[in-house]
Amino acid sequence: MAEAASENSSVVDVRNSVPDGASGLERLIEIGLALSAERNHDRLTELILMEAMSITKADGGTLYLRTDEDTLKFAIMRTTTLKIAMGGTTGVPIPFPPVRMYNAETGQPNHNNVSASASVTKKTINIPDAYEAEGYDFSGTKKFDQSTGYRSKSFLCIPLLNYGDEVIGVLQLINAKDGAGEVIAFSKEVQRTIEALASQAAVAIDNQKLVEAQKALMDSLIKVMAHAIDAKSPYTGGHCQRVPELTKMLAAKAEATTEGIFADFKLDEQQRYELHVAAWLHDIGKVTTPEFVVDKATKLQTIYDRIHEVRMRFEVLQRDAEIKMLKSIAKGKNARIERKKFKDRTAELQKQWAFIADANIGGEFMSQEKQDKVKEVAKQKWYRYFDRKLGLSWTEAKLLDKAPPPPEGWEQLLADLPEHAEAEYHLGEVLNMCIQRGTLNDDERRKINDHIVLTIDMLKEMPFPKHLKRVPEYAGGHHEKIDGTGYPNKLKGDQMSWPAKMMGIADIFEALTAADRPYKKAKTLSESLKILWFMKKDKHVDPDLFELFLRSGAYMEYAEQFLRPEQIDKVDINQYLAPPAPPAPKQAAE
Repeated sequence: MAEAASENSSVVDVRNSVPDGASGLERLIEIGLALSAERNHDRLTELILMEAMSITKADGGTLYLRTDEDTLKFAIMRTTTLKIAMGGTTGVPIPFPPVRMYNAETGQPNHNNVSASASVTKKTINIPDAYEAEGYDFSGTKKFDQSTGYRSKSFLCIPLLNYGDEVIGVLQLINAKDGAGEVIAFSKEVQRTIEALASQAAVAIDNQKLVEAQKALMDSLIKVMAHAIDAKSPYTGGHCQRVPELTKMLAAKAEATTEGIFADFKLDEQQRYELHVAAWLHDIGKVTTPEFVVDKATKLQTIYDRIHEVRMRFEVLQRDAEIKMLKSIAKGKNARIERKKFKDRTAELQKQWAFIADANIGGEFMSQEKQDKVKEVAKQKWYRYFDRKLGLSWTEAKLLDKAPPPPEGWEQLLADLPEHAEAEYHLGEVLNMCIQRGTLNDDERRKINDHIVLTIDMLKEMPFPKHLKRVPEYAGGHHEKIDGTGYPNKLKGDQMSWPAKMMGIADIFEALTAADRPYKKAKTLSESLKILWFMKKDKHVDPDLFELFLRSGAYMEYAEQFLRPEQIDKVDINQYLAPPAPPAPKQAAE
């Protein structure tokens, strides 16, 4: 009991929720209303016990809750005389092990313990004096009394039964008192009143458990969907988990701000949960996006990287050059000159191949000069001897219907063929090799961007309760930009909520620092903040949120939790922060 806390100092005084002057029936009605209105589990259990103690003028009490293992777990304990207050809102843990409802070895009901007996029999047990009671083991109670000088006397144990007549807990009261403060037995009238209270309490606890179970189920489904999206790709795994963490971190930093634009920003418990749900579901539309588009690591990659086909064509060109050399020598031409031509051609092909292979990787920007060089290299011809209409799936064969190729003939080294344009995503080799930024062509980028539209559509189809109505707006706004050039709705800054803007910054920063993308190397902390700063200057992200992100230290907290050690380099955030406003000029004395 050394860990017990003072009731007066540690416990929320829930007894004030029901007026003391009310009649018995009125009091039960008021208690029932208070119980049904309470959403916090600890406050609910505390309210039940404290009201029961108040009605019966009991000196102490315990509320047990049944576990899945058929034990009675101590949820809350109070003893006024000894100033013991544990469990509930105190935060003080109860050190006693759960009470077994059934014997661990025989499986028989445990009638030795009075609370266990009340639970297994589903009947109230009213004991005038524990020291004189027969059939129950009060040795632990007597030992406690001996060590504290207390005298446990009258006991009232009432099982809590839900709608299904299942025991969900036990309410135990100790030492009822009369008007003079003397310990008396619990009367039959008081017992009936507490049984009525216990019935209301059981319904309230059961309803709360059902609500919590539904919330837990929804949470698990949300996370399952997010994990499924991440699991589609070995490269984006973790994105749907990291973005919620950074989003909620930013929201917490805004709430902690006491001055400036975020001074009035506050979220209640339901609003925080709304943001939590939206952040976890922000990319749910990606469940429809093919992973070979999401993971497109090189310009020619589809389900596989077609650069291997292109390399084989270079191999063919070199062999053709070698065959040409050998035929020319066989015809009597100067061997030294022909070998020199072959050597020069081989060097040219090697240089061209190195250029094409490098261009396939993609990058920040591909100049027009390099694009023109791709087109020039692509014009070279190689001869195909085998019919490429054979061995195709019916869907791929259908693409050749408009312009069927001949059984054999000359083909360009790289080409944009008619069937390439007929595919869902343009497969043209020259077109893809000339992508200016990154690895996605226009069709693929549109498909990627469509995941936001699908996210919004899918979330709007879900029957969210009133307190989650803004989930589609929060989740669907993380690709909007402050200047109105984002997608899908081209919203401007004043049309977007703070949570949606927070998710936008979180999504960008996670993508910049992610070390699991095949199409780019992980950027360092300083590189990522510099890019984010440019995006702030270009009015793509909210400037106030960007400053909060830096000043609050959120960027470093996230980095220490999710970035690799080699990514965390030195950063001088002052270069990215707006200078402080100059002090107002002093007015001259009149």
